[in-house]
Amino acid sequence: MRVGIVACDILKNEIEALTAGDEDIVHREYLEFALHVYPQEMREKVMEAVNRLEGQVDAVLIGYATCQSLGALDKAVKVPAVMLEGDDCICVLMGARPYAEAKAECSGTWFSSPGWAQQGMDAVIKELHLDCMKEEGYPPEFFLDIIFDAYKRCLFIDTGVGDKEELTQMSLDFARKLNLPHACTVGTLDNLKEALSRTKQLARMAAGGHQND
Repeated sequence: MRVGIVACDILKNEIEALTAGDEDIVHREYLEFALHVYPQEMREKVMEAVNRLEGQVDAVLIGYATCQSLGALDKAVKVPAVMLEGDDCICVLMGARPYAEAKAECSGTWFSSPGWAQQGMDAVIKELHLDCMKEEGYPPEFFLDIIFDAYKRCLFIDTGVGDKEELTQMSLDFARKLNLPHACTVGTLDNLKEALSRTKQLARMAAGGHQND
């Protein structure tokens, strides 16, 4: 049984922790974060990465939620595949209900997962297209105060992976740069575990089919 992983770099820490030493995983590939800024391009790049694994793996875990343009991507690729359930990576790492509750509690929340905390301000600049007018003399920092005036807090999501103290400090530093109150919540790896389990079941079925050919 051969399992491949094509995922967003934002989820690398969590996926690597879950699959460390797993001999069924024969391919790991993490695509650059914030591809969803260009939805159609993201879909094409993820599809290309998955399709390149045709004949090399029995199934692929696509480490992306729907993220604007990836709906039913698992049905469009050439390899048996499983996607993550949820609207985006934050939904995956918090769970749908806690995510909805956190947004209802404070609609102006910037969600800071470990991956986003590590990327820091560079991630925000890319996420919000803040470098689009750099050539016109407006650096990204010019827009930060304007955009983040609508945000009321930065919420760090502890997924139990990595150095909690270091990651929390990165998130806190980010919040301080934007003058946002900082809070913490506990995330979950259950959605990733469940998707990995489904991928292995799919790979097992595919591998069995190959043996019967």
